[in-house]
Amino acid sequence: MTFDQQLAAAQTTFRDWLGRVDRAGRTVVFCHFDADGLGAGALFGRGLPLLGFEDVVVVPSGRSESAFSDEARDRLRALAPDALVVTDLGVNERGTLEADGVPVLYVDHHRPSGEPEGGAVVSGYDWDPIPCSAWLAYELLEGAAPDVDEFRELDWIAAVGVISDLGEKAPWPLLADAKTRHTAKWLKETVVLVNAARRAPTFDAQAALDALMTFDGPKALATAETPEAERLREARDVVKAEVAEARKAAPVFSDRPAQGGVAPDDLRFALVRVHSPAQVHPLIAQQWRGRLKGYPVICANTGYLDGLVAFSTRSSRTDVSLPEVYQAIDTGAWNGRWGHGHDQASGGHLPPDVFNGVLDALGFEPDAHVPDA
Repeated sequence: MTFDQQLAAAQTTFRDWLGRVDRAGRTVVFCHFDADGLGAGALFGRGLPLLGFEDVVVVPSGRSESAFSDEARDRLRALAPDALVVTDLGVNERGTLEADGVPVLYVDHHRPSGEPEGGAVVSGYDWDPIPCSAWLAYELLEGAAPDVDEFRELDWIAAVGVISDLGEKAPWPLLADAKTRHTAKWLKETVVLVNAARRAPTFDAQAALDALMTFDGPKALATAETPEAERLREARDVVKAEVAEARKAAPVFSDRPAQGGVAPDDLRFALVRVHSPAQVHPLIAQQWRGRLKGYPVICANTGYLDGLVAFSTRSSRTDVSLPEVYQAIDTGAWNGRWGHGHDQASGGHLPPDVFNGVLDALGFEPDAHVPDA
């Protein structure tokens, strides 16, 4: 199908889900904590009331939380939802609250790892181009909005998610207009501030979400003199300093093919090890990706989560699916709990001994291992 046909099918799925939902009841929106996920969450949080929803609660995921864990289900269940939207947190056969009889809608663009029974799924993973979650959320809500002009005032929130995930030249049709209406300067500054909130050691994703839910545009958010906006600026400065320090780390390289027979024989990985309380590993992996174009780059951070290695992998190779390579590695009880995401962007959180086993499977020598906890 073409992109327009896939979008039309997605809007039908959304309308069908709307038909199953009591708009007077409580709808919970569970979103990822990055700018794309928070943007999608805020769009549903501000857009669903325009469709007649009377009680909408938006909650971001925790620092290392899976939407499909028992802990997440308990947290969502405690909010007593009559309907649930899960966005930018993946799609997994384990599901969330379907077994409780809650109508659940998933809006996502990562590589799915199964489809939950009873859930409604809008996945842009196999579209061309692949839209991020905020882009998808905007298109679904705009397609159902009774007053498109009123909803169009929220385009800047979608633009923040799109720029964060897909860059300033992303193929979202409304991006150029959003840049003209709100200026690229303030959109980019808002992307930095929103992302800094979850990257800083304080992990204040709620403050970023509150800002997206409250302000009328990116300039108002970026220049506000409120305590919440100041916290975002402080987080930005901390992250900037942590990234500067992490950039000093040099990569090491694997010298054998990855195990499992999934990766090409010529595939070698690069590893950059850092120790930072901030979530700098995705940024460092992305920066080295541009310099080491033939290598998927792993940035492993031993300072972000107690007792775990937090790592991100970024790759420019289109002939390799990182989730396929990672899922072919046997990590015992950790199987299926890491290595999801996109074909060229994946990662997870693993204990040091398990992570070192992954490095072994990818062809690294023992001197590349991270220290034990």
